Amino acid sequence: MLSRLLAPRQTAYAHCDLPCGVYDPAQARLEAESVKACMTKYHASDDPDFKARSVTIKEERSDLVKHHLWVLWTDYFKAPHFEKYPNLNTLFNEATKLAGAGGTKGTTDPAVADQLLAKIDEIAAIFWETKQA
Repeated sequence: MLSRLLAPRQTAYAHCDLPCGVYDPAQARLEAESVKACMTKYHASDDPDFKARSVTIKEERSDLVKHHLWVLWTDYFKAPHFEKYPNLNTLFNEATKLAGAGGTKGTTDPAVADQLLAKIDEIAAIFWETKQA
């Protein structure tokens, strides 16, 4: 009974168990590069099993892109960043949508992956500017 009284009432979650402070948009970019590679290999193959595996991996990697972007968006960037870079929320929204069902998860078009990579690059540029300050 005592342990229930002393137990935390709320559990907090972070991208890791120990808030390490290590953030990098390169994680999202690496997964997005993998998404594009899966799309390219999908179109280069005539093997239906290989194509099915390419789609499965592409969709898993698209989810990882969204995860890494969300971690940056929700854990790294703070109010002063959003004040200084008013387009930041829009960039993250567009990037995560490009990694979702209406984007790379829902197509095998490498041009969509290029759009996603471009959004990640825009976010990365802002990220690195904030690291210089």
